[in-house]
Amino acid sequence: MTMIHNPILKGFNPDPSIIRVGEDYYIATSTFEWFPGVQIHHSRDLKNWKVIAQPLNRISQLDMKGNPDSCGVWAPCLSYDNGMFYLVYSNVRSFDGVWKDTPNYLVSTTDIEGEWSNPIYLSSRGFDGSMFHDSDGKKYFLNMLVDHRQSKLFGGIELQEYDLIQKQLVGEVHYLHSGSSFGCTEGPHIFKKDEYYYLLLAEGGTEYGHAESIARSKALLGPYEMHPDTVIVTSTVDPLHTLQKSGHGDFVETPDGRWYFVFLVGRPLSEKGRCILGRETAIEEIEWRSDGWPYLKSESKLPRLEVPGPDVEEYKFKEISIRDNFDAEELSIDFQSLRIPRDESWVSLRERKGFLRLKGKESLTSTHTQALIARRIQHFNVEVATSLEFDPNDILEMAGLVFYYNTGHYHYLHITSNYGGTKKLLKIISSDHFEMSEQVQEIDITGQRNIILKGTLDHYKLQFYYSIDQEKNFFPIGETLDASILSDDYVRDRDERYRPAFTGMFVGMCCQDLAYNKKQADFDWFEYKEIN
Repeated sequence: MTMIHNPILKGFNPDPSIIRVGEDYYIATSTFEWFPGVQIHHSRDLKNWKVIAQPLNRISQLDMKGNPDSCGVWAPCLSYDNGMFYLVYSNVRSFDGVWKDTPNYLVSTTDIEGEWSNPIYLSSRGFDGSMFHDSDGKKYFLNMLVDHRQSKLFGGIELQEYDLIQKQLVGEVHYLHSGSSFGCTEGPHIFKKDEYYYLLLAEGGTEYGHAESIARSKALLGPYEMHPDTVIVTSTVDPLHTLQKSGHGDFVETPDGRWYFVFLVGRPLSEKGRCILGRETAIEEIEWRSDGWPYLKSESKLPRLEVPGPDVEEYKFKEISIRDNFDAEELSIDFQSLRIPRDESWVSLRERKGFLRLKGKESLTSTHTQALIARRIQHFNVEVATSLEFDPNDILEMAGLVFYYNTGHYHYLHITSNYGGTKKLLKIISSDHFEMSEQVQEIDITGQRNIILKGTLDHYKLQFYYSIDQEKNFFPIGETLDASILSDDYVRDRDERYRPAFTGMFVGMCCQDLAYNKKQADFDWFEYKEIN
């Protein structure tokens, strides 16, 4: 029997929506301000997964320039019907204060790895939209209602019919359910089994009180009754459990009739502490009991670290090299940019063969145009390095290696110059709630052409290094930094003004030219490896 190890999608991959098409399973996860939007993961065995598509790759589908931190693409819903894949998503434009701007869209395709359609606007009534395809051929859009009255926010779950011919929502908006006493009801998904419609709900907030509840009705429009235990998964019963924040998920049935449940989790560094890897995706097996309700097969509400997989041959994907030499024509799918598409105006693999060239744009605080290419941190112990050629002439020109959470939280090892451009310097800048600090130590690297920058992460400890002799010798620079500030928990808990915070730690390459927006930096390679 194959055992599945949780989490199945490591690092920032929350709000999973799962489908099965034949023998293939697909999970869509949220990407927030990272571009392209939505990660689609593929598996044949529910154990081994690979990102195969990021479908929202055009501004016509996803315009996020100016979106605040942790806005953008929330809780996509992937579905399939009659040969067509459907993807519903929100592009959250604002979230501070009582008003929330949450337009929802629908795109579709017959080829999940191919090009997706231009978006159809659905509504802006709330977020966490999903599509339900009923057995009679009708289609329905669900969302949680954003209710601004008395700053309530979570106003319950709504449903409206979608007309496939008119390509728009039609008819009356139906109020389905207000949720349970857990509150903060969101993330609705409907599926039909036997004589019941089942309504999955994420509740309790996406932090340590998170849970997944379920209700059912014999009629689509209700009334819906809650599960006898209200929730089917939650980690609130054991604050010391490895997998915390359990909730917000989706069901899938295997070809042989078994049922599984995918849902988000977090792995804190300490009890109810900081989750530096962000919200991840885990899996559990479901059993249907004689009362017609689903329960975790483990007879617990806690997700397990190991779960028996389906009775299929294990399907492994080819391992990816730990070092990317930038020899391909396209960037690896592991890399994403902030808010904007990648184009030759600021990032190129063609201008200098074998190098990734970044042309300096705005600061790390910008929500508009940053020249930053990064990937998720997916392990607690990693070593990340890159080889950089950069010749700054101004204090406003910088390029280097950044461990990044959002515009107010990062640790940045970079090359810059003194005023007047007579010295080439290696420095560290950190930002904590937008308060920037510079480490006292700076290294004069004037005359050095190729510099290798490295960061070693050991849970909450981050140490930077550099090499000027092609990796023969590495020297530490600066003090050990607190990497745990690059987490949802720290950003939210420190100051309510900086909500929302829903992403995870990234690491990558960036370049700033705050004077003229054109200075270029050339990266020869980038390496990410887990340290055991």
